This record gives sequence, structure tokens and C-alpha cells, in this order.
Amino acid sequence: MSFEQVLKSLNPEIVGSLKRAIELGKWPNGVALSPEQRNLCAEAVSNWESANLPREQQVGYVAPKTKDEPCVGKKDDEQAVNWVG
Repeated sequence: MSFEQVLKSLNPEIVGSLKRAIELGKWPNGVALSPEQRNLCAEAVSNWESANLPREQQVGYVAPKTKDEPCVGKKDDEQAVNWVG
């Protein structure tokens, strides 16, 4: 089975299981993921999400900052940090 075929067979439940395996570093049965398996799982999750979810719901999405957010572009509020040691 090719990688593309595997991607087509994924569903939200399987993707959730892959994410959990990546987070824990092991499969549900307790067997550790190899570095190659972890990379392949991450690639599968990333590809599936980019094809099936809006950008805002994908793992790793960081919303762009806007002018209305606190601390953006407000130099007046900056304070010096004094390290005690």
C-alpha cells in the first residue's frame, strides 16, 4: 500500500490515534515508536489535516497577531528585567 493510499484511508479517529502515539512515543499496545515511525505518523497527520481541515484547526497553527492584541507594538509598556542572583 502506498503512502497516498494510506492517507486516503485515514479518518478523524485514526488521525487522533496517530497524534496520541506521537505525543506518547508509543503505540496503544505500549510498543515504542521508532524515530522513522514517529516521522511517518507526523507526515501522515500533517498531510491529512491539510487536505481535510481548515488551517485554523491544524496542528501547529498560530494565529497572526493583530494590532488589537495586547502588547503588540506598545513600546511604552516594556519594562526592564532585573535578574537577581
